[in-house]
Amino acid sequence: MGTPQGEPSLYTVEIDGDTFEDCPALRVHYAYGPPLLGEGRVEIRGITVTQPPATGDDDQDQAPDRGLDEVAVRQVTAAWRRIEAWLREHAPASYGSLKAGASVEEIAALEAALGLRIPADLKALWSLHAGVRDVRGAGFLLDNRALMDLDAVVAFYRMQMMFQQRSRSDEDPTWRPSWIPFCSYGVDDRSSGLYLDSTTGELGYFSRYAEHWAEYASLTVYLEEFADALEAPVLVTGARPGLAGGALVWGPPNYPDPDHPWVEYTG
Repeated sequence: MGTPQGEPSLYTVEIDGDTFEDCPALRVHYAYGPPLLGEGRVEIRGITVTQPPATGDDDQDQAPDRGLDEVAVRQVTAAWRRIEAWLREHAPASYGSLKAGASVEEIAALEAALGLRIPADLKALWSLHAGVRDVRGAGFLLDNRALMDLDAVVAFYRMQMMFQQRSRSDEDPTWRPSWIPFCSYGVDDRSSGLYLDSTTGELGYFSRYAEHWAEYASLTVYLEEFADALEAPVLVTGARPGLAGGALVWGPPNYPDPDHPWVEYTG
């Protein structure tokens, strides 16, 4: 499809009037043209695997495609490294909140506790950092959310599944078994956040009021938008990155901290 530029998962291709068509089994997410790219150029930012329709009542879950998993791992790792490098340089308080990565054994134990296979992209994220400590600056993800640790993931998932079983509503479920929460409003505040749908790869929003909707096409898209906002803040249209006492805060904040005034980061 093109010539590799840097990371093996990132390609730049010339557009010569030919139709750009996605493979039927994949959903390709790409950026096109100015201001970040040259005229007539496109960068593939992420690839989401679409689920084929069932062919029978007895179909079982298909085995993951190892090649696609490797692509997802590379993409998530590359995007997160960009974020981490920015935090290290500009927001030491937020960088210092990061916990160590989870081991293979810890992630396997999480899969057993949830009773489902964790997608490769989410495994990659947690293997880099399995949550944050409850310190100032920990809520540095987009919209000032915090990365959940594995114990919090299990506890919240089980609670949501219990609520779903009690409601017995299949038409408008409060929670689906395939939804894996990974970030929340605060380190100890689960009133809202994001989950990854292990069936579709999409990221969705949840709240305490049983609200839920799709927000991002994949974890890769989410992390790359995050990294792009830090590296090119002039292009941000929503909440803007800023610094407050060495922490990354998306703002302007609704409730400014007088001890740590917010200063917009402009690059």
